[in-house]
Amino acid sequence: MSIQDSDQGRPGGDDTAFLLRQPATSRERPGKVYLVGGGPGDPELLTVRGARLIGSADALVYDHLVGKGILELARADAEMHYVGKEAGAHTLPQEDINLLLVRLAQRGLQVVRLKGGDPFIFGRGGEEIEELVQHHIPFEVVPGVTAASGMSAYAGIPLTHRDFAQSCIFTTGHLKDGTCNLDWPVLARPNQTVVIYMGVGGLGEISRKLQEHGMDPRTPAAVVQYATLPQQRSVVGTIASLPALVQAQGIKPPALIVIGQVVRLHRQLAWFRPREALSQA
Repeated sequence: MSIQDSDQGRPGGDDTAFLLRQPATSRERPGKVYLVGGGPGDPELLTVRGARLIGSADALVYDHLVGKGILELARADAEMHYVGKEAGAHTLPQEDINLLLVRLAQRGLQVVRLKGGDPFIFGRGGEEIEELVQHHIPFEVVPGVTAASGMSAYAGIPLTHRDFAQSCIFTTGHLKDGTCNLDWPVLARPNQTVVIYMGVGGLGEISRKLQEHGMDPRTPAAVVQYATLPQQRSVVGTIASLPALVQAQGIKPPALIVIGQVVRLHRQLAWFRPREALSQA
């Protein structure tokens, strides 16, 4: 995961609000929306097709978690619409983002909806496509390297391993209604890897619930912040000790939680040296 560090390319809120209120217009060619996965942060992990579409788009609608450098691929004359979401601070409600995509396409524009990771893994891509379908807007989905995959590779924590984990579960620590009411008995089962998106703020409760539902307190667990980027940080402990370790280290989102015996492999398999990458950036 990564954060777009600057406000470069972000339009003023009034510009986007104005566009949302305007009646649809159309060019001779039909508009189309491409939902493009921007990958976990490192721009070099962007797909070739994703890079090509970003470079040719008339308009980009992009999120907070988009790797630094990816937006630089856009045309100089492309419309840039920042619709990022951070904890407690949403630039636009999801319903308005959906409508913005419709309005841009109805103007005959080729639109790239750029998301961190993969559009269909906790990226609300399905919700946005539903709106496009209702308005008969052509669309295409371009997958990206999801944050969990990037974290796994760069932190040296395989998501599956014949000796430790025969399955892997992706879940979110923050539901639509703001609760953290997950299927704890399923998540607490042994011989699997659990990756939790958007869970750092609720890590204390996650730790308690998993132990209450039978998870061994000694189960290895880690939090990886800024995965694939030079600022990457990994905090490794157990499901019991991790909340205190994360608090002591001051780890904040964006970060992923990974739980399971595969975390034991981190020290042996971690190849990425964030400090070296940072010095070379």
